[in-house]
Amino acid sequence: MVDSTHSTAPGESVAGAAPSGEPILEVSDLKTYFYTRDGIVKAVDGVSFTLHKGETLGLVGESGCGKSMTALSIMRLIPEPPGRIVGGQIKLAGRDLVPLSQEQMRDVRGNEMSMIFQEPMTSLNPVLSIGFQVGEALRLHQNMDKRQAMKRAIEMLDLVKIPEPAQRAREYPHQLSGGMRQRAM
Repeated sequence: MVDSTHSTAPGESVAGAAPSGEPILEVSDLKTYFYTRDGIVKAVDGVSFTLHKGETLGLVGESGCGKSMTALSIMRLIPEPPGRIVGGQIKLAGRDLVPLSQEQMRDVRGNEMSMIFQEPMTSLNPVLSIGFQVGEALRLHQNMDKRQAMKRAIEMLDLVKIPEPAQRAREYPHQLSGGMRQRAM
């Protein structure tokens, strides 16, 4: 379980970085509980932190301490039931995400925030090209047609320094290095 013992005060920076303007992400006293036959599991219990533009935050802890549950809570991807965010706030650019419906959250995910998973081989579909998979998110969230999405996917692969992005967009996950797969995510 994650139990916040240190959080940043308003205006305080993480890892010495100077805060830049309004916070991008503010998590305040976040609590996510799971209701099981054996009782309540407090997977996230009182986590608070603030991130400004340009800052990086690492969640560190032993296996099972709640790092993933904290991230899934922020993305509002906790399976309900048995889990539930029971307290706190998650503010993205000043907007509290906790009271939003799942439909509203689908608009937020992919447009305003997204999650990059640690192991892309388990997140990428092995039978679909990289370009198709990157483009799929663009088609869903940016209302692009297939051609526009592929063009933008190639631009995005180039932005993250994947060599020969047009060629890589036609390739499948197993044809890319681990680092390229991570960047494609």
